Amino acid sequence: MPEEEKKETQETPETQENPDGVSTPEDLEDVKAQLGEERKAKAAADQALSDVSARLAEKDALITDLQTQLSEAKQTAESLRAEGVAISEARDQAVSKYLGAVRVLNSTIPQDIIAGGTIEEIDASVDKATAIANAVKASLEAQAKVAKVPAGAPTRGELSLEGLSPREKIAAGIQQKGGT
Repeated sequence: MPEEEKKETQETPETQENPDGVSTPEDLEDVKAQLGEERKAKAAADQALSDVSARLAEKDALITDLQTQLSEAKQTAESLRAEGVAISEARDQAVSKYLGAVRVLNSTIPQDIIAGGTIEEIDASVDKATAIANAVKASLEAQAKVAKVPAGAPTRGELSLEGLSPREKIAAGIQQKGGT
């Protein structure tokens, strides 16, 4: 039977074991090869994990940098908003003072005609009011030329007695002759 046992144990290299239960050198080579492959796979996995960790660290640094930039941008925006409000208030005050000065300089134009919320609007209203005032002045001058009244007392002429009653006619005749 020992030969039969040898045949059974020699049939396949995977099942070959010595009587102490120790693997054969071929089994050890297979295990070593498998262990080498697993070590390579572990090294590749460790390298991939290291790469992912490095990328995550880069992304964390980028996120931190972006958060810092966002915070700075918010502070800058708030500062610019406050500056814009101050500039707007100063502009409104300047426009108000300009409106007052224009009204004083154009005292011949009614005050409520000169108006506007910007310097351009105020200038436009002054131009319009000046044009209206010039048109009215020209119209009045034209009317004055047509109805020209001579200077001094009018010349004396014969009184027209038409439409006078007889008593008024007698009174007018007496006055012409110097009577009372």
